[in-house]
Amino acid sequence: MVLTDSLKKLLIETASQLKGAAKRKFMAQTVQGLGLGGQRLAQSELGWNRDTIRKGTRELKSGIICVDNMSGKGRYKAEVHLPNLLEDIKNLVDFHSQTDPSFKSQRLYTRLSAAEVRKQLIEKYGYSDENLHTSETIRVKLNNLGYKLRRVKKVQPQKKFPQTDAIFEQLDLVNKDASEDKSILRLSMDAKARVKIGSFDRGGKTRDGAKADDHDYNPKTTVTPYGIFLPEFDELFLYFTESKVTSDFIVDILEDFWLEEKHRFSDIQTLLINQDNGPQNSSRRTQFMKRIVEFAHKHQVNIRLAYYPPYHSKYNPIERTWAILENHWNGSILDEVETALKFASTMKWKGDHPVVKLIHKTYENGVKLTKKAMAQIEKQIERLTDSTHELFPNLGNWFIDICCNKTKVI
Repeated sequence: MVLTDSLKKLLIETASQLKGAAKRKFMAQTVQGLGLGGQRLAQSELGWNRDTIRKGTRELKSGIICVDNMSGKGRYKAEVHLPNLLEDIKNLVDFHSQTDPSFKSQRLYTRLSAAEVRKQLIEKYGYSDENLHTSETIRVKLNNLGYKLRRVKKVQPQKKFPQTDAIFEQLDLVNKDASEDKSILRLSMDAKARVKIGSFDRGGKTRDGAKADDHDYNPKTTVTPYGIFLPEFDELFLYFTESKVTSDFIVDILEDFWLEEKHRFSDIQTLLINQDNGPQNSSRRTQFMKRIVEFAHKHQVNIRLAYYPPYHSKYNPIERTWAILENHWNGSILDEVETALKFASTMKWKGDHPVVKLIHKTYENGVKLTKKAMAQIEKQIERLTDSTHELFPNLGNWFIDICCNKTKVI
């Protein structure tokens, strides 16, 4: 038998219309007709599985038909029936998730239950109650995605600011706009706890038998990691300093990042910066606001500051990267600054190494503007004082827009 193109097409179409034993019998009879080397030829030319062909040949010779147990293969996964399910769950839950405050785990802790996620999938993403799987299936998918559903006391914020819910609602809107608008680049920024450099035990395990000091009274020096994280691209930039983390330091590393990376973002007109409302980068910190306004005018890029509410900074995406760093260098002795930098540069976030830099400049704390000078800065910024929230329309401390084209006030 010669396999012409028309014959191959006929055989493939015929086999695809048959099921089970009938399909195997047809395949076995076809291979017999091909003669010596028929199995290999059928595999290469027709794409048939040789194990299936052998099974069909044995059935043809013995006359005994194998009973198929198709139901024993189980059901298809939920994401096969609903291809966008996992992505929609991630988009829905990601905003409501926080990292472990101790940075010992890479899992995320979500404020939403599986039942609530299912409810919001129906309300916000248009799923029907009949087609959407049960809450138990949603719980399994959440767990597979890395979200821990069990409530853990240690990760629950100890205090709740009155405007917390209103701030989170506005954050949801602002961050969603950034994900949909290609002219906005979202940055997540924050500092990690200061790290002592010396022969100190950091916990963890190692196989090299290293011995560490049982106290940390006199470190050689200390370094503070400060991160800039791009949630859309899963890219991490780490800046280390032996000096204090001040307003000037924060804007300096932002400027360093933008000078190095802006060539990639020619269409970006606005930088959305997610931060916690800490003492050095608060919207009421006069030196920080002065420097960030100067940055906007100098680089001709709009700035949108969007702060997380007090006591809830763990929801900031940059916080999730610190667990990787902690687990990466725990068990090792950070006896030199270079050692800490090397460990940071060899860690991986989503399969890629971060960009790591050491800032040598020394910064002074306590730099601030006079009330008169700050009044001039306030004229160059726009605070959110007309929110649609019924109880808290004034969210000006947490949401600030800086337009680069707005005329400077001297």
